[in-house]
Amino acid sequence: MYRLLIVEDDEVIAKAIQKHMEGWGYEAVCVEDFKDVLQVFVAQKPQLVLMDISLPFYNGYHWCDEIRKISRVPVIFISSASDNMNIVMAVNMGGDDFVAKPFDLNVLQAKVQAMLRRTYDFAGENNLLEHRGMIFDSSRGTVLYEGVQVELTKNEIGILKTLTEQKGKIVTREKLMERLWESDNFIDDNTLTVNVARLRKKLEEAGIEGMIRTRKGIGYTLD
Repeated sequence: MYRLLIVEDDEVIAKAIQKHMEGWGYEAVCVEDFKDVLQVFVAQKPQLVLMDISLPFYNGYHWCDEIRKISRVPVIFISSASDNMNIVMAVNMGGDDFVAKPFDLNVLQAKVQAMLRRTYDFAGENNLLEHRGMIFDSSRGTVLYEGVQVELTKNEIGILKTLTEQKGKIVTREKLMERLWESDNFIDDNTLTVNVARLRKKLEEAGIEGMIRTRKGIGYTLD
């Protein structure tokens, strides 16, 4: 089942779209917190986004641009501002299509269906993990925090992925080394320490400090 994220601050319109799309077998989620649409996007992992332009706090162009930093998921703009300038702006910011309000829900559904049919396989899009504002894309090996992006090595990806999946829990050094062994990257105890130190340094470069905590004699935890 495809999941759609509806970024529309008019509750009547949002609920109408949600009900219609669910009637066609889609899972539809309406954004309620417009202060940080990107975190909702990461948490929901949608296969397509329906994006209004005029939104509280930041407009749809801003959020489309933020989504494009971490994902190729299709974005269809829905807006009453349907002049040529807005359509061009929507495309330039990474939008895939534009539907002008008022619209027929059947037409919108047909556009959604066509977009999903011709787009790529989304298997890799479910590798996004979020923790306290940090967005980690394990498939691309990148960390994004407050607009700053850093790239990780294969070992660093393995370490951060394990810690993020087990956030709040202590991950032993043995478990981390076993995880990297399974990835054909066996490292000894001292090399693990070096890799964790390098990962911490890269996170600090992105403005993330103190997130990885050492539990002396045991392992590490994500704060």
